[in-house]
Amino acid sequence: MFPSYKEGLIMRARELRRNMTKQERHLWYDFLRNHPSKKFYRQRPIGRYIADFYCEEVNLVIEIDGSQHGTDESIEYDNERTKYMNSVGIRVVRFLNDEVDNNFENVCDEINKLLS
Repeated sequence: MFPSYKEGLIMRARELRRNMTKQERHLWYDFLRNHPSKKFYRQRPIGRYIADFYCEEVNLVIEIDGSQHGTDESIEYDNERTKYMNSVGIRVVRFLNDEVDNNFENVCDEINKLLS
């Protein structure tokens, strides 16, 4: 069972699943959705946050970060999210949009290493 979540996030998570970024869609449909050994969830509420992708079996969150994550405010928010996830036993790995766009195979290889 995945960690509990703040009420009201389900609708927001559904909206985010319908409006994934190009990079999130690419990673989901071309790799995570039908991963051969692990089940992933997309836009999964965890606590008061919504993780881009979550694998319950290994307690791993995968975040895809666009350019908006480079501001001081966003960095602080991402650090708070990561700290919370870590406090409930979940590892967080982040990839930049550019990595998904230009090094997709390496991103997939890195994820597979974390799953083994």
